[in-house]
Amino acid sequence: RIRDHHERTGRTRGLTKLSPKRASDPYVKNNTVEVQDKPVPEIGADEILVKVGGAGVCHSDISIIAMGDETPLIGSTLGHEVAGTVAEIGAGVIGWNEGDRAIVSLILSCGQCRECLSGRDNQCEVVAPRDALAPLSPGIGSPGGMADYIAVKARHLDPIGDLDPVAAAPLADAALTPMHAINSVRDRMTGDATVVTIGLGGLGHMALQILAATTGARIIALDTDPAKLAFAETHGADLAIPSDGDAAARILAETHGRGADVVFDFVGVQPTVELAVAVVRGGGAIRFVGLGGGRFPYIAGGGAGLPWGVNIERAYGGTRADMRQVIALARAGKISVEVVRYALDDAPQAFEDLHNGKIAGRAVLVP
Repeated sequence: RIRDHHERTGRTRGLTKLSPKRASDPYVKNNTVEVQDKPVPEIGADEILVKVGGAGVCHSDISIIAMGDETPLIGSTLGHEVAGTVAEIGAGVIGWNEGDRAIVSLILSCGQCRECLSGRDNQCEVVAPRDALAPLSPGIGSPGGMADYIAVKARHLDPIGDLDPVAAAPLADAALTPMHAINSVRDRMTGDATVVTIGLGGLGHMALQILAATTGARIIALDTDPAKLAFAETHGADLAIPSDGDAAARILAETHGRGADVVFDFVGVQPTVELAVAVVRGGGAIRFVGLGGGRFPYIAGGGAGLPWGVNIERAYGGTRADMRQVIALARAGKISVEVVRYALDDAPQAFEDLHNGKIAGRAVLVP
């Protein structure tokens, strides 16, 4: 029971990028994380204390700890993919019981602004203003879930039923984000459409499964890793090919020179961005999801190799409605995350393995 934990130690572990500005903390240089003891979070009347069952490690976590020692995110607990069980309930909360399994929302939206009331809570005007680095999320501007416990507003929890919190945690981003990107172009993915998905890592391997489970489109999956291509062949891809210098010609040949109706880029490095532009058909759509920093030239009026009528979106996160869809698919056994488990104390090794490309699917920290 959480009361016993308070009385026994009053502390919890958390994975933190330490701040050199806080005299009480030892200095940890850029790109270094450390597991520390921290107080168990106190909860307000509208909050729930969640005992963390699992916290996913994402490439964006790698990006955060590489932002330099002056970033304001230093000193916070990381982790934006979080699931666990309800440990303590605020006095004003209804509808939850101790022991319930839940997943924490990726975006901590206000629930009251125009965007939230329109169902676009991933674009909340309060937590995602126009100039924001990213919307407010656990581990990104708010204490994250790479810890024993996390305190969250009750409205930022969704029930997961009998799903294992360790396997469910990555759904908060690794499945939510591709689900939102897919939903944004769902009308284009008819039975005679061709969809290309580039990158079969944490997000990409979930996108593949969602596409296979919810669309009738032909799916062409690409990656540089033969093992991930083998995964794609057994999880819904109609064609799995290497993401190399011959990929564009192969896709154009497979589509009789017309190109793909939709291209999802879950990598975002220069070669994949160029590939996406090279293979999208006229009137098609591209969703750039990966954070690899690639770019393409755009010339108003024509040129630059981009066909007429192409729709492009810089996709981020997803809505609560997208999250409910993801949970339903997972509970039905139609999608599942390939999980590599690490003890919370082994978090530095998990970060190192992810950085070095050793993780197939998603690394999950287990307190």
